[in-house]
Amino acid sequence: MTGDPKPPQGMGTENSLTRNAAATRGDVRTETLESLARYWQGNEHTLKWTCPFVLPQWLSAWWPIADRDWSPYILSVYHQGLLAGIAPLMRSGHRARLIGDADICDHLDVVVAPQHAQEFCQALLNGLSRDGVRELRLSPIRQDSSVMTHLIPMAEEWGVRVSRDHLAQLFAMPLPATWESYLQGLSGKERHEIRRKIRRLHQASRVTLRCIGHAAEVPAAMQTFLTLFKANRSDKAAFMTDKMMAFFLRLAANLATSDLLKLYFLDLDGRPVAATLCIDDRSTVYLYNNGYDAAYQSLSIGLLSKVLTIKASIGDGRQTYDFLKGSEAYKSRLGGQPVDIYGCLLEFGQTGK
Repeated sequence: MTGDPKPPQGMGTENSLTRNAAATRGDVRTETLESLARYWQGNEHTLKWTCPFVLPQWLSAWWPIADRDWSPYILSVYHQGLLAGIAPLMRSGHRARLIGDADICDHLDVVVAPQHAQEFCQALLNGLSRDGVRELRLSPIRQDSSVMTHLIPMAEEWGVRVSRDHLAQLFAMPLPATWESYLQGLSGKERHEIRRKIRRLHQASRVTLRCIGHAAEVPAAMQTFLTLFKANRSDKAAFMTDKMMAFFLRLAANLATSDLLKLYFLDLDGRPVAATLCIDDRSTVYLYNNGYDAAYQSLSIGLLSKVLTIKASIGDGRQTYDFLKGSEAYKSRLGGQPVDIYGCLLEFGQTGK
């Protein structure tokens, strides 16, 4: 913001943050999970919900399995009467962190109206300091997230101590207008292999790709998905505890109610042999999880179930396909480009409170 006072160097303190507060006219408010849903639905707001793992539908599904040592600490910032952004945090004592769990949330972020990103970050940093937060953990976050592009640079400018660690990579890719254009963008070897495997699949069976999205169909479809997921690998079966199964069922129901769920089934001769759970926000399709019947592995159904959802996403006019976290080789072979994931820690120092 033009005319902002120059922050002092060194550790962030009450002095350095409150000097900047003079330039901040943000109104910081406390929100609930219920009020987040209203913000997401409201057309009057210009927030960009670019991270699926902070959608109200996701957070309300996850919160029942959250660590009870933490409490919701959801902050919204208003600038000149307009909603500038939301920080979906939780808090335990002097510590705060983004709501979520790295085991099931591939990346997290704050929610910002782009034209008010600077005002949002200014008010949020001051609000955290006034509330006595000493430590803010922001993890996992994408290299192009609002946290990394707006909040971290401002915190460093203000003298807050910031440390960051590279955690992982995810793979994502822009989608072309046609399936043929997508294939032409792959290596010659990969293009040949995909065509060969699809041809072989059709020669072996009657192939159908079904998409379940309507809320009434979801409960039964999710039981089939969970069966395939647990049968796929022993580590997946161990991961899918009763608590985690309840989370997946809540999540699918929430996403379906908001028309964000794409649950694909690959059927061979009418039998579901692979399932792929995707989140579709009308711009990006996120490949969240999948499972398949290992008895059909010779037909490459694990790979092809993903390839066919890419084809379906192109047909739906989506702009991006996100494979999410994980360095499996197929992601880069299918066109995914790496995006770095970081963990950041902000330490505010003593504020005298």
